Amino acid sequence: MTEHLASRQFWIQAPGRGEILEREIPASVEGALRIRALYSGISRGTESLVFRGEVPPSQFETMRAPFQEGGFPGPVKYGYASVGRVEAAPDGPPASNGPPPHLARALQGQTVFCLHPHQDVYWVPPEAVTPLPAGLPPGRAILAANMETAVNAVWDGGPAPGDRIVVVGGGVVGLLIAWLCGRLPGCEVVVEDVNPGRRSIVESLGLSFARSGDRSGEGGADLVFHASGHPEGLPRALELAGSEATVVEVSWYGSRSVTLPLGEGFHSRRLTLKSSQVGRVPPHRAPRWDTARRMRLALELLRADPLEALISGESGFHELPDIMARLSTAPGDTLCHRIRYATAP
Repeated sequence: MTEHLASRQFWIQAPGRGEILEREIPASVEGALRIRALYSGISRGTESLVFRGEVPPSQFETMRAPFQEGGFPGPVKYGYASVGRVEAAPDGPPASNGPPPHLARALQGQTVFCLHPHQDVYWVPPEAVTPLPAGLPPGRAILAANMETAVNAVWDGGPAPGDRIVVVGGGVVGLLIAWLCGRLPGCEVVVEDVNPGRRSIVESLGLSFARSGDRSGEGGADLVFHASGHPEGLPRALELAGSEATVVEVSWYGSRSVTLPLGEGFHSRRLTLKSSQVGRVPPHRAPRWDTARRMRLALELLRADPLEALISGESGFHELPDIMARLSTAPGDTLCHRIRYATAP
């Protein structure tokens, strides 16, 4: 008779309604790792769209997360920022694309990041996890998927030393993009946001803050990133771009439409509007980089202590249904909200 373990999982049962369900999972899975979650993170922009049922049918397959169960708009188990400890490693032969057995066994007891939904215990193949580098607190590692998105956006934008760069939208991804650009020599990086409360966080990262609506400096940026998640932010990003500049669109709007003033300065300034999406490594990087290498880089970058400021709150796993309902309708000052599991230190 097959033995099972109890697993508590967060499911979106219908748009606007989440629930923690207890499901049985096998007590052993050949060739897989059993992960006991310590923390998970809410990727507020995308997860709020999913929670509200705003994924358009044309994107149902594209928007599937690794290890997702169910389908949009629900019931669906969704999420992709889990940090946990390996409490069981495989003894048998590896999967066809997995690591050698001795490397998989070496993961026993390690703390790892995995693109997995919110769940307290789960099985994944060894190649689905990335061990945390020394010096990275597990509670901060939940930002790995956001940092991976930011790295991809910076690759897409191609900033250069000395550039004047504006990031419209001071959410987690926008702040990470700005922080990465701010490490380039001579760059002047400004984060523009409607919320003046973001000023202290922006300045703690060594960056400059501007409140949206300040009309100074329009049309002078070498590179603009739009990461506000709001349709009205993209026209503002176009306003800020200088002649022959590039605007990188990082926001994803789900089923919402965006209206742009392309009849104004867009053509006369010969602007480039470029999309960025973390699902693929940019073509000019793909010959040398894969998603595993990109994830290792994201975790290494998160060792920087100032990035702890992007964790704006923490709640227990049992509170997640109420937290998601609140964040999806009235996010307030929330950046990344961390979910703590019973085994967290």
